Amino acid sequence: MEVAQILCMNKGGGETSYARNSSLQSKIISDSKRITEEAVESMITTFSNNNTTSVISIADLGCSSGPNTLLLVSDTLNLISSKCKRLGYPLPEVQVFLNDLFSNDFNYIFGSLPEFHRRLVVDNGGEVGPCFISGVPGSFYGRLFPKKSLNFVHSSSSLHWLSEVPEGLLEGEGKRRLNKGKLYISSTSPRSVVEAYGEQFKSDFGRFIKSRSEEMVSDGRMVLSLMGRKSMDPTTPDSCHHWELLAQALTTLASQGLVEEDKIDSFNAPYYAPCMEEVKEEIEKEGSFMVERFEAFEVEWDGFASEAEDGLKILTRGQRVAKTIRAVVETMLESHFGGHIIDALFQHYGTIVQHYLSNNRTKYTNLVVSFVKK
Repeated sequence: MEVAQILCMNKGGGETSYARNSSLQSKIISDSKRITEEAVESMITTFSNNNTTSVISIADLGCSSGPNTLLLVSDTLNLISSKCKRLGYPLPEVQVFLNDLFSNDFNYIFGSLPEFHRRLVVDNGGEVGPCFISGVPGSFYGRLFPKKSLNFVHSSSSLHWLSEVPEGLLEGEGKRRLNKGKLYISSTSPRSVVEAYGEQFKSDFGRFIKSRSEEMVSDGRMVLSLMGRKSMDPTTPDSCHHWELLAQALTTLASQGLVEEDKIDSFNAPYYAPCMEEVKEEIEKEGSFMVERFEAFEVEWDGFASEAEDGLKILTRGQRVAKTIRAVVETMLESHFGGHIIDALFQHYGTIVQHYLSNNRTKYTNLVVSFVKK
């Protein structure tokens, strides 16, 4: 089954939904907010000076659903409004395009828009320019918009997902699986597996950059935020160990006869956490953008550094991580392993993660890059 059909955050607003379990992604947006605001302010200044049109076009790629989707939009629109008022610029019309795969829960987003527009007016003292929001389903690894139509592009917590599982994970006429017992790259993965993942990321990210270079206006700004790593080594814990622990949880279920080992061996996550050098290489190779900022932030696995409250129930860090990961990958795992194992899988996963975090200080690394279209 194609990745585009199964890469879908848990829909709705239930206990295991992405809408209720995306505090990690919210923390990432918060950590990169300063860089995003700098890019938006530069875009407004350029837009006002050129003044060839009265409409600012913004695209949020890989928007998902839930509160984080409109949080980014709200912050950007508030910033546009406040800066234009401060500098005496007329308030522009703004069109916002929210993009994700066809399976995304766009209905959840659209249902939130009346309250969003009401809040936008209140936050800006009743003075806000016209704002038009629409959904644009499709893969951001190809063209989504007309040429030279976008002033600002943003993407957060999305570009570490690949368009497909890399080729080259099977060997020989018998198609022997090279990464048995693993869901992703690990310290024991063959070099060919590691290289296959790296090549798939370069291909995907190169196509992403090429597509945006055609869609953005000159001097337009783009801010990308994605899971990555600080080291050149793709097998470091900050980039892959959460997958290693999920494989351990599946192996536990296999020992209980709930999962076939062959099912574990045949699953490969369409994911890659790049280092800064890999991202820069593809940007420079394409040649249409100039990097303005490039930073790496450490983020706790659950988005926080302590136990957190979920309603009246206190969750351990392991449980919180399990809920966060489940909200993101449940659809993908269910399509491969079946829905009957999901509750037991993430119960085991939460326990394994809690034990691991009690004895280790591993954190995610989030990369943020801001650049301008030449």
